[in-house]
Formats: sequence, C-alpha cells, structure tokens
Amino acid sequence: LPMVLSGSAEPCAQLVVSSIGVVGTAEQNQRHSARFFDVLTAQLGLGPERIIIRFFPLEPWQIGKNRTVMTFL
Repeated sequence: LPMVLSGSAEPCAQLVVSSIGVVGTAEQNQRHSARFFDVLTAQLGLGPERIIIRFFPLEPWQIGKNRTVMTFL
C-alpha cells in the first residue's frame, strides 16, 4: 500500500504490536523496539529511519477467543 513516512513515499514499513502484559512500559518497549528494528532492517533492507513501530498494550478483556474473552481462559 502507498505510505508516506517523514514526508517521503520511499519504501517504508510500519509494525503494529499488540500484546497482553508484554508491552506497555518505556523500558519494555525500548528492548522490543531494538530487536524488531534489527530484524526488520536486515529482512527488509530498509534504514531504521524508514520504519515505525506502534505498541498497543491490551487488557485480557479486550481480546476475544473461543466465544469468550482472554480474562476467562
């Protein structure tokens, strides 16, 4: 899909990470970010300035599975 990052339509990527209890603090996300950037730059051949990562912490009641929510699984 066409995407503009920092005013440029050059190749870029966006990674969205949603998780229960794994993302949320700056310290956690800084560690995750470093690892994701290592993989994404190597696999996609993009510079880190062309990648953006968005972290979304979730609560168990926000995820449905097997006709219920994760709270009850």
